[in-house]
Amino acid sequence: IKLSLYENKKLTAILIETQLKKSFNKKEFSSGASVFKLLAWYYVSVLFFRSGLIPFSIILVFILKIFGAKIGKDVRIKPFVNIKYPWKLIMGDHSWIGENCTLENLDTITLGTNVCISQRAMLLTGNHNYKISTFDLITKPIYLENGVWIGANAVVCPGVIAASHSILTVGSIATQNLEAFSIYQGNPAVKIRTRTIQD
Repeated sequence: IKLSLYENKKLTAILIETQLKKSFNKKEFSSGASVFKLLAWYYVSVLFFRSGLIPFSIILVFILKIFGAKIGKDVRIKPFVNIKYPWKLIMGDHSWIGENCTLENLDTITLGTNVCISQRAMLLTGNHNYKISTFDLITKPIYLENGVWIGANAVVCPGVIAASHSILTVGSIATQNLEAFSIYQGNPAVKIRTRTIQD
């Protein structure tokens, strides 16, 4: 059977398999910290954050600042929070992170003022290039502007900018930017209406 050049290329592309071993051997990603700092944060995170032993925001915020987080005033951090790298976290005044949230901040996560991240929400800054065999890591920052609300069990994907006072509803997944004063729902999340705030 003779195959066209296009068909040959397509067949070759299909037959190539993912080679995670090659990916593990790459050293392109940098956590931005020394091995000692990474180990110290791992054990501090397990003991004080993910265990829920310390329910007081003031202590949790203090620890995050020691590890390089830039945090404003009157910030609330609830128990059982999983933050990958505090030195890649910026939080404005009066913002909240709820119970059991995950901030997988391989890249910078920036929260403006009065931002609310509800229970079990997940903010992901990392993804993989599935089009190449080495399955390379791709990282992009997340920026949540002032007044944004991320609902419980919602997911914000890498590179997303949630504009001022936008809302991502419960269980929804943001794969693209959210417009200001807009409410998004679904997977992938789409705009369903405008957010109106009364005084």
